[in-house]
Formats: sequence, structure tokens, C-alpha cells
Amino acid sequence: MTQAISRPTLTMAEKIDSIDALCARARIMPVITIAREEDILPMADALDAGGLQVLEITLRSPHGLTAIRRLREERPHLCVGAGTVLDRHMLDAVEEAGAQFIVSPGSTDDLLRAALESPVPMLPGVASASEIMVGYALGYRRFKLFPAEVCGGTAALKALGGPFGDIRFCPTGGVGPANLQRYMALPNVMCVGGSWMLDSSNGWDAVRQASADALALLD
Repeated sequence: MTQAISRPTLTMAEKIDSIDALCARARIMPVITIAREEDILPMADALDAGGLQVLEITLRSPHGLTAIRRLREERPHLCVGAGTVLDRHMLDAVEEAGAQFIVSPGSTDDLLRAALESPVPMLPGVASASEIMVGYALGYRRFKLFPAEVCGGTAALKALGGPFGDIRFCPTGGVGPANLQRYMALPNVMCVGGSWMLDSSNGWDAVRQASADALALLD
């Protein structure tokens, strides 16, 4: 079994800086659910070839932790994070697997406080101003807006920019090529997350091309 990587605990300011850096590198963060273990490396390689090197591996399948471990060991140049982290136990598991960042679909007080003690930066999920304020009181300043389009999309982000001027978001859920540029044009959006580029039914080169096409929209 892969041993947990020993890392010093970071301050919240350092964690915010780390999130900012990985989002700047990502611009588009693929949200990946691994259906088969044999897909782990081909999927990552196709995304990498298309220019996407910051990967969120969700725990929506039983292969999530395995994928994080293998990618950290076999593709060390990629930045590999864990998504769909729902509680303290999942947080401990992904930290042990070597996740470099953590993403949750929503926020609970227990998860937010557990992540404060973790050496790995977390991007907590929020869907309302009230949820932002709960995280804000604990020091969080970077959030995942989910599900972004259902929550009001770019109009909601513009509105939230008023009372929360120092908050930045990674909107996920309903983001795709048709609205990608509108999201990324907002000053409080760091990067976006999505899965539209992950369809491998036409082969791994289609994933590579979809990734490259998405990034080209931002150039």
C-alpha cells in the first residue's frame, strides 16, 4: 500500500495561495469519474496531451483512490486532487492516497473544520451566500460553486461579487464550451470545472482534442 506523503500543515493563507496557483495552472479542471481501472492512465495521458494537467479525481466510483495513488506515483508531473469528498473519513483517505488538493460538492461544519487541520488545501462546495459565510467565518476564501448553472450561473457570481469581494470561485456543474468564456471573464472566477471533454467513446484522441479545443477558447 502507498504510504501517505509527509507534508507540513499549511496556514490558511498558504492554502489559499496554493489553490490560486493550481487554479491558475488549470484554467479548466476536468472532473473525472473512473469507470474502469484500466482507464486511469490513458485518460490522464489524453488530458495531459490536450493541455489539462490539474485533474480532479472523484470518489464517485470505487476506483477513485486507486487512480489518485497511481497517478501520483506514475504521472508525478500532474497535479492530482480528490473530488466528491463528503466527510472526515473520505478526507483522511484521500490525504493518505496522496491527493494534492481536495474538492467537496458541499460543506458541513465537521468537514470544514477537519480540512483546517489537514496539510492539503480544500476547495469547499457552496450554493448560497449563507454557505459562503459559514466557510468565511473559518477563514476560507476560495470555493467551488456547485451546481453552478442551477445556482444562477454567471448572474449569481456577479451578484456574489458585491458582498464577497475577496472570494474567488471555481464554478462546476453545467459549465461547457457554450458558456466557458462567460464564466472565465468574471473577475471572481479562478477556473472552471467540468466533464464535457471526457467522452472516450470515440477513442482517447477525442479526449485530447476536446481538451485542446476547450483551452483554445480561452486564448
